[in-house]
Amino acid sequence: MSDPERLTRKIRAALAPCSLGRWPTPLEPAPALARTLGLDALWLKREDRSAPRCGGNKVRGLELLLAGAPAGSVFVTVGGTGSTHCLATAVHAAALSCRAALAQFPQPETEASRAVAAACDAHAALVVRARTRAALPLALLGAWRGAGRLGPRRWVPGGGAHPRAVVGHLLAALELAHQLPGPPDAIVAPLGTGGTLAGLLLGVAQLGWPTRVIGVRVAPVLVANRWRTLRLAWGARRLLARLAVPLPAPRSPVVVDGLGRGYGHPSPAGEAAGRCAVEHGLVLDPTYGAKAFAFLMGRGTCNVHRVIFWHTFGVPSPVPEPGR
Repeated sequence: MSDPERLTRKIRAALAPCSLGRWPTPLEPAPALARTLGLDALWLKREDRSAPRCGGNKVRGLELLLAGAPAGSVFVTVGGTGSTHCLATAVHAAALSCRAALAQFPQPETEASRAVAAACDAHAALVVRARTRAALPLALLGAWRGAGRLGPRRWVPGGGAHPRAVVGHLLAALELAHQLPGPPDAIVAPLGTGGTLAGLLLGVAQLGWPTRVIGVRVAPVLVANRWRTLRLAWGARRLLARLAVPLPAPRSPVVVDGLGRGYGHPSPAGEAAGRCAVEHGLVLDPTYGAKAFAFLMGRGTCNVHRVIFWHTFGVPSPVPEPGR
């Protein structure tokens, strides 16, 4: 099935996602920023504009992970205090007349992570925060038990790293067929739990593009690695094959390190990238977007000239903490 639009319709009919986002997300040319970076061409895939309530790349997967849940369900998930996945789950669960219970581990405080944490408090039914990362299992147990007192529980993997969610990111890649006249040299995206990158690998394979998918690792290697990303991609491919939607085998991604001191810690390269981007009207969060964009400022041995940058998240305006 070569027509991306027809394939998209078939996948949506087979998996029946709920409606949370506005598709397709824009693909914006950024010629001035491309010149600054020494690129021939640069496009920004604006996943941050995916939904008016709470945009970002996570909306793609949540349309499939939250689908079919009865009203009153409580989605339990896990992430850092600045987790965009946790925030998106809480916001969009509420839009479906459901609720979210979050277990969170501490991460370095930045203006962006504080804004996300406050928004999680405002939208989630329950937030259980571990004092240390080692205490996260107890926080998760508390969130699971607490959710059980609120309604029927459903588990959502951290980061939305599940084959069903990967299909949502595959659909994002298929949008590119009608947004670009030809394949770029590379698609650059942050690599956290791997679902977004896995979907891009499947999409590029389906489009028949020679495009390299470059993941800039922003989480520990135990979570963010080539093997886990490919495992998610193959899982989504098997899921679709069972639904009579065959896809070509994905190629391996290019993974480069952008972690710095650790997850959530701003890096000097990321901070420089953020300053450069904001001069061109592009606001990047320090945990994901800025570190991925830093790769474009110092591309090293990756010889790329025509690039799509996957802008995964827009930092929310600060939300006052509600009284408890």
